[in-house]
Amino acid sequence: MSDTVESVIVAIDGPSGTGKSSTSKAVASALGLSYLDTGAQYRAITWWMISNGIDVTDAAAVAAVAGKPVIESGTDPAAPAITVDGLDASGPIRTQEVTSKVSAVSAVPEVRTVITDLQRSIASAAGKGIVVEGRDIGTTVLPDADLKIFLTASPEARAARRSGEIKGSDVAATREALIRRDTADSSRKTSPLAKADDAVEVDTTELTLQQVVECVVTLVEERRSAPKQVAR
Repeated sequence: MSDTVESVIVAIDGPSGTGKSSTSKAVASALGLSYLDTGAQYRAITWWMISNGIDVTDAAAVAAVAGKPVIESGTDPAAPAITVDGLDASGPIRTQEVTSKVSAVSAVPEVRTVITDLQRSIASAAGKGIVVEGRDIGTTVLPDADLKIFLTASPEARAARRSGEIKGSDVAATREALIRRDTADSSRKTSPLAKADDAVEVDTTELTLQQVVECVVTLVEERRSAPKQVAR
């Protein structure tokens, strides 16, 4: 028997503030897998739209130029770089302006088509396997992923975490913003935020990051060691 570990694709979905990014990066590092932050790609295209004077409230205008920006994502969990037209976008995509407009841009079907195609190509090129985090990975982008995880947490816990990341932010205001984002992402017509039927739900409200990571790593290792299902 070969000791070679089979490639594995792990989809981690869930709303903002549940610990998706921290968990996904740590799991990828622990298992020697590639890592992809799909939310960063939607932020990147949103930043490009803003930088190029596109009215992000005009879906037709956004759709018309959705294919123009060249977005490249690094897949090293220790340093997940992202560039737009060759420019480092890792800082600019985290501004409040981008955060406030990314839901509108990512709701445009043409944008989702472009970014979904990019995500699938990156996942298929990951030789050892990959952890892909986002909001529609298990349902739309990679429905055949080997393991699907859906992270949840209470609005209060999510707001506290997100406020801790953003200096000087108001927890109550952050909570309201997260709930608005949830509503926008869950109600959009194209690829809404949703838990896949075969996803394992992990409530992170009372868990430390390390506990969440250990839980997901265990799930991945169990999936890797399980016998492959043979179609009859």
